[in-house]
Amino acid sequence: MKYRAILLFGAPGSGKGTQGKILGTIPNFFHCACGDVFRSLTVESPIGKTFLEYSSCGQLVPDEPTIDLWRQFIENSMRVGRFHPDADTLILDGIPRNEHQAGMLSDTLDVRSIIYLHCPNMAKLVARLQRRALHENRLDDANLRVIKQRLKTYERETKPVLNFYGKSVVVHKIDSTQTPAKVLLDILRRIAKA
Repeated sequence: MKYRAILLFGAPGSGKGTQGKILGTIPNFFHCACGDVFRSLTVESPIGKTFLEYSSCGQLVPDEPTIDLWRQFIENSMRVGRFHPDADTLILDGIPRNEHQAGMLSDTLDVRSIIYLHCPNMAKLVARLQRRALHENRLDDANLRVIKQRLKTYERETKPVLNFYGKSVVVHKIDSTQTPAKVLLDILRRIAKA
């Protein structure tokens, strides 16, 4: 069975987590933020150590452990009755992170659309990430060198995911520099038409 999915897509700091959390409160939407799944791990666990090693340098965790962890999270969410694949649409934030992961998930995901939170001003992204580091105790967002590396990694590895889905999936480009409420309104207008 393939899971219906909408991808929240954009650079670190573009607002995917903010919007995903709100959308996840709407009936029949299930939000899954891959970064939150990683951050919930203990640093003593092997995958927790791997996450810390890569995220502290602004790099992506290797594909296989990322997909394995994601699949475990989804299966556990079904088992405990939080995610109902026959009724719910996944709102995915932070996965797939590159074309290889998109290929690995092609037998699992039925991607219906992509909400591309576009931020033309990189200085705004950096400022958001630094604020988030203070408010959410996100060590991976605190160091300017790490932030710049994360943005380079996004451009090089993650942005090509848009090409992977090509013409088969509708991409809704939304200006993420608007207020969160206006961004949400734009997202809801697009989702309502789907």
